[in-house]
Amino acid sequence: MRTDYRSIQVEAADGIAVFRIHNPPVNQLSEHVVRELAEAFGEAFRDGSVRAVVITGSGKNFVAGADITQIKDIRTRQTLLELLRQNNRVLNAIETGPKPVIAAINGACLGGGLELAMACHYRVAAPGVDLGQPEVQLGLIPGAGGTQRLPRLIGLPNALEMITTGKPIRSEKALERRLVDEIAPPEQLLAVARRAAKGFLDGRLSLGLRATRARHERLPSAAEKRALLDFARLMTAAKAKGYLAPFKALDAFERGLHFDIEADLEMEAELFADCLFSDVARNLIGIFLNTRAAGRLPRIEGLRPAPVRSVGVLGGGVMGSGIVHLLLVHEGMQAILWDIDEKALERGMAGVRATFDYHLKNKKITPEALEALFRERLTCTTELSRLKEVDLVIEAVVEDMAVKQKLWKELEGICRPQAVFATNTSALPITEMASVLADPGRMIGLHFFNPAHRMQLLEVICAEKTTNETLATSVAFARAVRKIPIVVNDGPGFYVSRQLSAFMGASVFLMADGVDPAAIESAVVDFGMPMGPAALSDLTGIDINYRVNRTFEMRLGPRWKVHPLTEAIYQTGCYGRKTGSGYMDYSGPQPVPNPKVTAVLQDYLQRHGIPPRQMPASEITDVLLAAAVNEAAYMIEEGICDRPQDMDLAMIYGTGFPPFRGGILRCADRWGARPIHELLLELEKRYGSRFTPARLLADMAREGRTFYPAGA
Repeated sequence: MRTDYRSIQVEAADGIAVFRIHNPPVNQLSEHVVRELAEAFGEAFRDGSVRAVVITGSGKNFVAGADITQIKDIRTRQTLLELLRQNNRVLNAIETGPKPVIAAINGACLGGGLELAMACHYRVAAPGVDLGQPEVQLGLIPGAGGTQRLPRLIGLPNALEMITTGKPIRSEKALERRLVDEIAPPEQLLAVARRAAKGFLDGRLSLGLRATRARHERLPSAAEKRALLDFARLMTAAKAKGYLAPFKALDAFERGLHFDIEADLEMEAELFADCLFSDVARNLIGIFLNTRAAGRLPRIEGLRPAPVRSVGVLGGGVMGSGIVHLLLVHEGMQAILWDIDEKALERGMAGVRATFDYHLKNKKITPEALEALFRERLTCTTELSRLKEVDLVIEAVVEDMAVKQKLWKELEGICRPQAVFATNTSALPITEMASVLADPGRMIGLHFFNPAHRMQLLEVICAEKTTNETLATSVAFARAVRKIPIVVNDGPGFYVSRQLSAFMGASVFLMADGVDPAAIESAVVDFGMPMGPAALSDLTGIDINYRVNRTFEMRLGPRWKVHPLTEAIYQTGCYGRKTGSGYMDYSGPQPVPNPKVTAVLQDYLQRHGIPPRQMPASEITDVLLAAAVNEAAYMIEEGICDRPQDMDLAMIYGTGFPPFRGGILRCADRWGARPIHELLLELEKRYGSRFTPARLLADMAREGRTFYPAGA
């Protein structure tokens, strides 16, 4: 048979053809791959010399899903449905074909990859590979039989969990659930698959009985299905508010799982189309694609980043210990932790150990392996000279400009000229910090978010003289430690801190206008944020937020003048959880409103003659969102960042802004610049210059422009 396919390597021996999918980088089921699979299987089924087929993948992937870039731009329902039907015809032909097909799952088997594997008659997997239907994470459901074949193989409860959460399972768990039939070491995978193929040929395995569509023994009765799905809807409603796909998956289970799978597949395709043409899916797909493109900037295109194998971390506090953890869990990196004295180093090392508590508790690492990791890849020192050969220095010491500049000046005389100097400051101007260096171009900001070893965002901040080479190396380092690099320019609060302060900080104007703080908290949480403004202030520290606002006032001018109510709350000395009380009192078994802050608020309202004000939740979030959109426009004007996709990713990954909404600027484009501008003018009259519209936003309102380009 043919062997000259573009993306399928074909080998045949002893009556068994092996198809190896090769479509780098992750073996996506792009349109041309599906077409070639149809041709290859058609030829194999017609070729008398081929009695069975084994299908596998290349590299680290079997098939890691469909090519989402070919789906996202489809604009008509009919075009989409015809594509889905075509894909189903290919999988149905494999499942109902005249010859056995064995999936040799060598690596990640996700989305369309698992749907392909489930259409085969036997599945052999390598140890430790992921199998799953992650479509819900893109706002979709499986669209090539996943909602109908998976329950037939592993039962509805397990399928429901996998599809509505999108979380994969490892091959060992898949074997327990009978999603795969055997596990074989990578070097024996094809041999075991060929042995399974011979089992069909000698009659030990039945082709008809092994077809997934013929497997009904694990499907529930009608009453069992109804009870299970009723419970699942209640649980999903609590966990997936704002999302569509989990509920569509439940619909697919409810309306499908019949003895005739053909009608079920058509129904699934219709539900898939409902998802794809929703705002939620468009937003989540955009986030997925923009995340992949994060850090790919024209200014560093084509530059080869310097390798980073040895990293010095200055300061063993909460942030420093988290950064050390991050370095140790990624192979190929050596970490050197420096601190001012032995006691500080001991505290830092204790902090690093604490970051591994979760791994130890969940047996992801043994105590012995952890100690070996520390011995082999971590050096602790009080001598800066030990950082002489590092490729990168990340500074996470006290937020004091003089202290930081003194360290950098000393390190400039110690480290190699090629070493990148990175500060983790969250507030201090990096351009000023770099001014003490003979070569300020080597300095950049790497702003990790707490906890550094868990939060995905890494804000990469360019100072005025940061070189492209320094930036390229920093972005490559971010990707090497599995962070999402968002590149911005130096400015007060950089991007995330200033944007979050604008969004959450607008709530003080509402409180000062008589709106109940509890109503504000509820509205913001219902909007999709992980917590409201008061809860966030109590968590991060009211005193810290106050100092940030003072810094903004000093550096950004009167528009950021600290509100008198903010000042009064700060003066109570109740700074949040760390002092036992803030907006809430944490001294009892459950947090309750702090009477001191409540009294301050009531006194403010009485002195100014302000009555209680009832405000719908949608109007509350409109005020906060308008303030955030306006601040984004100001930051674009100031050159902090001009890529809306990066600005939205920063808030999603850095603050928990609800992904299903797409980001602040996605919200703005759906809302429209004109109504936002009109609302800001009203708020400016009522509350003052904090809401004065940016010139850019006024221009956009007048010209009908959006932040994202049309169609993006």
